[in-house]
Amino acid sequence: MRKLSMDELNRLSAEEFRAIEKLPYILILDDIRSMNNVGSVFRTADAFKAEKIYLCGITATPPHREIQKTALGADETVDWEHAPDVVALIAKLQAEGYTVIAIEQVEGSTSLLDFQPKKTEKYAFIFGNEVFGVNETAVKNANYCLEIPQYGTKHSLNISVTAGIICWHYVAGIQ
Repeated sequence: MRKLSMDELNRLSAEEFRAIEKLPYILILDDIRSMNNVGSVFRTADAFKAEKIYLCGITATPPHREIQKTALGADETVDWEHAPDVVALIAKLQAEGYTVIAIEQVEGSTSLLDFQPKKTEKYAFIFGNEVFGVNETAVKNANYCLEIPQYGTKHSLNISVTAGIICWHYVAGIQ
């Protein structure tokens, strides 16, 4: 076994990536404090061909040095938009046919183990603040909530880790 060289990985150029068809899912970052987390989610969105990222509330927007540090250029390849009000965004996306899913631990949540995405559906996944999670109003307006099963003592994951798990599960589920 040996590591592959960058040439062998056949990476798309930024222009090629912008031109390819993306998968029908959106990531919503609501009130994310850490710009490193924002940049990491951009990189994950690039890796898993997300359609777009919405940056809501206090979430910082590119260009910013702290976002670029972890995005490694993905902030220039992934489509994004700032939306000041997450609840208005939820209503807009639902009107456009998206199933809006909050990633949160709530009564009646669906375990990620039971989530089987459909190729024919469009999804929007909401990720909330590092301390407070997805705000209660967004939870109530989402179509439903997904929860990642956790077995240790902490029962919380970093938002960028959570986004990676959700994106991978979605992409693997529609293959």
